[in-house]
Amino acid sequence: MFPTFEFMGKTIGVYGLCSIVGMVIAGVVMYNLIKKKGIYAQDIALLAFAVAAGMLIGGHLLYAITRIPDIVRLFKNMTQHTAGSFWREFAGYFGGMVFYGGLIGSFVCIAVFRRFKIAVNLKKANILDAYAVVVPLFHVFGRIGCFLGGCCYGIESSFGFIINGNQISPGVNGVRRFPVQLVEAGCNLIIFLVLLFIYKKEKAKDKLVYIYLMIYPAVRFGLEFLRGDEIRGILFGLSTSQWISIALFAFSAVSLIVKRNKGAQDAKASAVQE
Repeated sequence: MFPTFEFMGKTIGVYGLCSIVGMVIAGVVMYNLIKKKGIYAQDIALLAFAVAAGMLIGGHLLYAITRIPDIVRLFKNMTQHTAGSFWREFAGYFGGMVFYGGLIGSFVCIAVFRRFKIAVNLKKANILDAYAVVVPLFHVFGRIGCFLGGCCYGIESSFGFIINGNQISPGVNGVRRFPVQLVEAGCNLIIFLVLLFIYKKEKAKDKLVYIYLMIYPAVRFGLEFLRGDEIRGILFGLSTSQWISIALFAFSAVSLIVKRNKGAQDAKASAVQE
């Protein structure tokens, strides 16, 4: 793979670079989706910072949760470490990121931002709809970064690519792996195009976020069976991401049913008043 490269004497991580490029492009697309809604540029910029903060905090926190057994083991063997080595290893368990953690964290920050920001047009701009459109676009670049960095790799396969340079799990180096990261990147690109089409047609106002949270979890649940990395957390035969996929899918399905019923009741009440 191609985890790092040198530029002007600095070592640049490809995954981080891809994520930054994805954030910028997704941010530009979202800006163009909502700029005509009467929102000030500074509000959009603050929203972008809130989303980025939520992604970083949530992504690192969920990664640490998947490493709880290692963290517990570290504390049990605390006396075998110096203070410096203990805290370096402890910090390392927060060093990775899990997409679902970042996604949930970003939604929380958007909710908080909309709740406390004094900008009436924020609620009228269908921010969650626009955000649902650009999340899979960002994810495309993130998964390409995973592929180049050699993380989130697939199962051993006669079809695929040989991983080299994986410093986190060096045991996988030299093994041909199914390119599940690229498959997921392609799926996310399709999801983005579908949601963008629906958004522009205004066919599912205030519902796109739930549609996304049903489509992507279904895709992710299946792709997890093609994943070969062990740093994911496994419970009752399913990975952490598969359990989260089930929860998000169920939550979104129920939310759509509730919204549909509420819309039908409101329409009925309006007809009675007329």
